[in-house]
Amino acid sequence: MLLSSDLWVSALIRRAELGGAFATVARKGDARAGTVIVKAFDTSTRRARLYSEAFGPDGERLWMQPVESDFESELDAYIQRQIGYDPDLWVVEIEDREARHFMTEKVGQEERGAREKGDGSRRAGLWSGSVYAEG
Repeated sequence: MLLSSDLWVSALIRRAELGGAFATVARKGDARAGTVIVKAFDTSTRRARLYSEAFGPDGERLWMQPVESDFESELDAYIQRQIGYDPDLWVVEIEDREARHFMTEKVGQEERGAREKGDGSRRAGLWSGSVYAEG
């Protein structure tokens, strides 16, 4: 059973705050079933990443990076386009100096990160465990 969007967003913000990051709701969507986009901003490198909610074959919540860019304005443009398609969309922004997104569900791996590490076994679109670590 999935949590309602407002409860899930509240829990994400709480995890980020407990981890020492700043998190806020940039756009509030439908409380029960609004789709969520998370924008994670790395304050140490001044780069952002987007994570968009998706659902697996068993109905479990998964996360993917729908667009990758070195320019935050392009990520913001993507968000604006999605709002045009889905007026119930939530947008959560997290600022963290360690680039953590604080999601506990499965997160799609970044193709660029795999290429930079030279790990040929990692491909975009494959799902890994969460990179959120308590500590």
